[in-house]
Amino acid sequence: MSPNGQHALPERPIPALQRLPRPLYARNESLPRQVGTAWHSHPWVQLSYAIEGVLHVHTSAGSFVAPPQRAIWIPAGLEHGVISSAHTEMRSLYLDCAATAWAPAHCRVLQIDRLTRELISRFCAGPVEYDPEGADGRLAQVLLDQLHGAAEVSLSLPLPRDPRLQRLCRQLQAAPDDGRSLGQWSAELAVSEKTLSRLFLRDTGLTFRAWRQRLRLLSALTPLEQGQRVTDVALASGYDSTSAFIAAFRQQFGCTPGEFFRP
Repeated sequence: MSPNGQHALPERPIPALQRLPRPLYARNESLPRQVGTAWHSHPWVQLSYAIEGVLHVHTSAGSFVAPPQRAIWIPAGLEHGVISSAHTEMRSLYLDCAATAWAPAHCRVLQIDRLTRELISRFCAGPVEYDPEGADGRLAQVLLDQLHGAAEVSLSLPLPRDPRLQRLCRQLQAAPDDGRSLGQWSAELAVSEKTLSRLFLRDTGLTFRAWRQRLRLLSALTPLEQGQRVTDVALASGYDSTSAFIAAFRQQFGCTPGEFFRP
């Protein structure tokens, strides 16, 4: 079972790099089907980015989701696994720690604006061993400057430390439409509802209801990006109506599903 509650996926190989050939290294991949990686870490920073498809990065602290126009910043040394949706076009970057000393030491999702997107595409089309003093080296520096200023967006889901809550969360990740109340979960886990509520807030910073809603909305991003009907996605996510789903989506992300995926 994968970290997000799914069954094991075909495994995507991890490049066997001993060191980065340059401070900024690009990796292009076309992934026609859903695949995942084994949990691993790098001695460098990784920017997981896809121009098509949705990426999910899982760490011990939580999960991070990047539809197009967003990317996941993974610090050096952080154990993580990556799941990509079907028909994903990845444009990953590996970054030397010396070139990113300004970055915070935690995993986060970044907004990728049009300029940064074009810079990534252009850099990924260039030579691996570029001339650091030439045009490609200057392009790499501009790209690093753009990433330095990229805004962080709330596309993450914290995971609890308590084993009882972890069991609950794994089941909800496997079935986001599960509508059981906190009281019903407390009976199944043999712990009081009050205790569950307190632990949820302590471990995740969210109430049970808010955590489940964020899970449902983040889980909906992949089928929405793949063009499934909003009504079908809403029902599969546990909402009683399309209007309720859109209202929750707007509350969480500040826009409608259609606006969210607009380039």
